[in-house]
Amino acid sequence: MPDRTNPNEPSWQYGFMAALSATARDALLELGRTRTYATGDVVFCEGDPSEFAVVVLAGRLKVVSTSADGYDTVLAFRGPGDLIGELSLFDGSPRSATVSALEPAEVVLVTADRFMELMKAQPEVAPVLLRTVVGKLRDADRQRLEFGAYDTTGRVARRLVQLADEHGSNSSGGVRITLPLSQTELAGWTGSSREAVARALGLLRGKGLIATDRRSIVVLDLESLRSLAR
Repeated sequence: MPDRTNPNEPSWQYGFMAALSATARDALLELGRTRTYATGDVVFCEGDPSEFAVVVLAGRLKVVSTSADGYDTVLAFRGPGDLIGELSLFDGSPRSATVSALEPAEVVLVTADRFMELMKAQPEVAPVLLRTVVGKLRDADRQRLEFGAYDTTGRVARRLVQLADEHGSNSSGGVRITLPLSQTELAGWTGSSREAVARALGLLRGKGLIATDRRSIVVLDLESLRSLAR
């Protein structure tokens, strides 16, 4: 559990934890066990038994589903305050995706039985959990619609706008995306090939909207990129 006197403690500005009261957050963290992961470490794999839900304290994680032909689809990125694997709290079915650390991360693992105890003791948790699940379902539906409504450049532009909004840091040249994302991961997130994503990034560079380096993207003109993504 984080030290409540530690100035580096998560601020819980976003995600599941931000919607809970301090009392409910403390109770939840007391029920779990803390684990740390290095970059690239796997938290759990698709097909694993569902034994716990994950509360992210620090760092960012990638959620990936692999098709029968071995193609990886990036479903989401999660960060401090987010809850991962919450469906396992209800049905105990095997994991539907693999979660791994994009950077050093710290999480709390909470078993289903303890989470159920928490919902009985803290009634506010259940509606927050329901809103979390519904929000993720809406995001998944929106992403599926994008695959049919936009070409690769449009989908890449939309993801870059999302990354700039959620993981952007203002710099003198624009908005630097702080999520360490490869072209392969961006391809998996947009339902495109790596080659198509490389062409889309080249087109956006040519328009002066972005600048790229290895695993680094700076959005030079966010409003124009946002207009292209509409």
